[in-house]
Parts: sequence; C-alpha cells; structure tokens
Amino acid sequence: MPSPLRILVVGCGHMGTSHARAYRNLAPHFEIVGLVSRGAESRRKLNAEFGNAYPEFSNYSDALAKTRPDAVCISTYPDTHADYALAALNAGAHVFLEKPLAETVADCRRVIDTARKLGKKVVVGYILQVHPSWKRFVEITRTLGKPLVMRMNLNQQSSGANWKTHQNLIASLAPIVDCGVHYVDVMCRMTGSRPIRVSGIQARLTDDLPPGKPNYGHLQVTFEDGSIGWYEAGWGPMMSESAFFVKDVVGPKGSVSIMAKTAGAAGSSASVDSHSKTESLLRHFSDLRPDGTFSRKDEWIDVSDEPSHDELCRREQEVFLNAIRQDLDLTEHLESAVNSLRVVLAAEQSAREGRTIQL
Repeated sequence: MPSPLRILVVGCGHMGTSHARAYRNLAPHFEIVGLVSRGAESRRKLNAEFGNAYPEFSNYSDALAKTRPDAVCISTYPDTHADYALAALNAGAHVFLEKPLAETVADCRRVIDTARKLGKKVVVGYILQVHPSWKRFVEITRTLGKPLVMRMNLNQQSSGANWKTHQNLIASLAPIVDCGVHYVDVMCRMTGSRPIRVSGIQARLTDDLPPGKPNYGHLQVTFEDGSIGWYEAGWGPMMSESAFFVKDVVGPKGSVSIMAKTAGAAGSSASVDSHSKTESLLRHFSDLRPDGTFSRKDEWIDVSDEPSHDELCRREQEVFLNAIRQDLDLTEHLESAVNSLRVVLAAEQSAREGRTIQL
C-alpha cells in the first residue's frame, strides 16, 4: 500500500469537522498532520474529539511551512478559497476545497490553471454529486423529455451560533451564490444544456448585516434547450419554515419530486443533515388514456442508501483520494464548478443592476 497522504485540515467548523472525521475513517490512506483555524475554540474542540492527537495552528502560512502536507482540505469562508488553494498548490499539495471554488470566475481560472501547470489535483466539495439519491433524481429527470421546469429552494431559519455563521458567510457571499452553486450545478446536469441567461432578485431583511449585504435571493435561469429553473435561498431568524425545502422537476412526460417528509418538516431548516435528505422520490407520469384519465399510477421510489452528512463527506474524500492515486482527469468536474459559479454570480449582478444578464 502506498504511504498515507499527509493532509492539513484548514477550517474546523461544521464542514471541516466532517472532513476531518472522513480522513480518520479512511486511515491509513490519509494521515492528518495539523488543524488550522483562526479561532482557537473550534480547532481545540475538534482536536479533543480525536484525543488531542494533532498539532494546532492559527496561521495558515505557518501551518503549510511546518507540516509540508501532500494535500490540503480547505473549509474556510469563501473569500479565502482562491488564495488558500493557490498557496497550497504552490507548496506542492493537492487541494480539496469547499464550494464555491472562488469568489470570481477569474480566480477559479487561476486556481485551475495553477493546478494543471503543477500537476496537482483540485476537487471541489459538490456534495450532491456523490449522493446516490440525488444521482437517481437527476437520472429520472432525464427521462421527462424537454424542456424541463426545475424548481428548487433551501431556506434556513437560523438563530444563535447558526445565525452568526450565516452572518459571516453573507459578509463574503450572498446565499444565492454560496448555496446556489449546488443547485445550478444540478440543473446543468439535469438538462445537459448550456445556461444562456439569468435574472436575480435579492433583499436585505435585517440591520444585523453590513450595508448592501442581502440575506435572501431568488434566481431564474434559462437554458439553450428551452429548459428553465428557479432557485431561492434565504438565511436568518426571520425565515419561514413553510415550504423551505422544494426539489421538483416537471417535463412533458411528467414530473419527479423529492419527498423528504422529515427534512422538509417545520423546525428542520437549520439542520445541515436535513439539507441533502431525499427519503423518497415521487415519479408522476403524464400519459393519458383516450378518455382523458391518467394511464399510469404515480410511482413512489424509496431510497435505501441515505447517507448521513458525515458519510457524504467521507464519499467526497474517496473521490479526492482516487483522483490523486489514479491520476484522474478532473477537467469536467472543474468546468462544472466554474459554470455554476458563473451563473450565480450573474444572478447577483442581475439583482444589483435590475436587468437580465445574457451569459
């Protein structure tokens, strides 16, 4: 067996914790060489979970220099992603980083070009790409004909520490950008078509944010094949628990919907574990008999492989491991990350400027 990949974990919040657990579970393929976070509390809490086994750092540059890792996992706020990824790549490390890849398309290209030049792998944390039920959801939509109408949202009612985390995220990127990349990526995979224009609207629903920083947004995107989709995201203590979890696609041949009764129940929008839940899929057929009645009954598709959030992160790290060990071509993965970011950034531009953006 090859030597373990020595990995530096940067960011010890919710996502960093899940990824660190994945590296522990995937031993001896990975070996954690350090934990990095600006705040001491989060990294000490994570290290205590592991028996205080790892060096701790408050400074990322120092950690890179002292640990000299084979790979770096970046789960920090989005405004650091590009610079941290470039520093890791230039230090000779492969990179796993949470979405979005960067704050701008230009910075995405810088990271991708640097990785290609240095022969290093970059994997972006698009967690729904490894979720078996979401893969099935995408597969079924491809049987519905064209055009598709895709309706998705994920609003989160937050308070206390969760609201503080959302405030910090909003200072870096708006909700329709930070979360929107996931669902625009899903829409692109469902249609297999090129987005051609996007419109966006946003609102700032509290004074507990910096001026000009919205905590609610909605985008509408049109694809070259005539398909259309909308995505809505809002964060904060004022958000409603009504209809916050909608994942629904309609085509000429019928529809398919994620029917997550537990994840979509009132009071669960703040639970990160619920955000990727499917529980079951409802497939509706549009076929009619000569008398105008439906010729086929709706089909319930139960989901047996329903991974937890930690398990999904473990599967992401298996993708990262295989990309490195097998020298996989990640061009399609990275272009998908760039394209979804391009759409949500255009939606934010549309909201600011009050006009539809042609892509």
